[in-house]
Amino acid sequence: MDIFKYAMQMENDGENYYRQLAQQSSNKGIQTIMTMLADEEVKHYNAIQKAKTGKSQMTETTILADAKNVFVQIKESNESFDFDIKQTELYRRAQDIEKKSRDFYLEKANKVKEKYQKELFLKLADEEKKHYLLLDNIIEFVSRPEHWLENAEFFHLEEY
Repeated sequence: MDIFKYAMQMENDGENYYRQLAQQSSNKGIQTIMTMLADEEVKHYNAIQKAKTGKSQMTETTILADAKNVFVQIKESNESFDFDIKQTELYRRAQDIEKKSRDFYLEKANKVKEKYQKELFLKLADEEKKHYLLLDNIIEFVSRPEHWLENAEFFHLEEY
């Protein structure tokens, strides 16, 4: 199995799934976050593609800070929320995908020979962990939006 080709397919599938979730959400803030996650998957795809040719460069992500800003905007909008329970399941599925991706990258980081490849896979695993954390917050928000926004001092998205 070509691990790079497999990883690129995983990232492509993730991008497509997040774009579908963005289209299915009626909340503009959630749409924005899902689009941000899709765009992150494109960045991962490009980084993996470059690693295949011996070049590896992946920039630091700002997704948690960016999502935090979106949640601030949601809170300030005073919008009422009505989420379908089915949405929660879709976000849990995305969370499962992120966990599997993280596990895949951690496993492959221990198998590749080139240092830059190992560093890339470890960085990708860390990125997937951030996505998992963000999805955890979205699930909590969708499950109890008023309570989440009321009590949120946005410690939910602090770097770990």
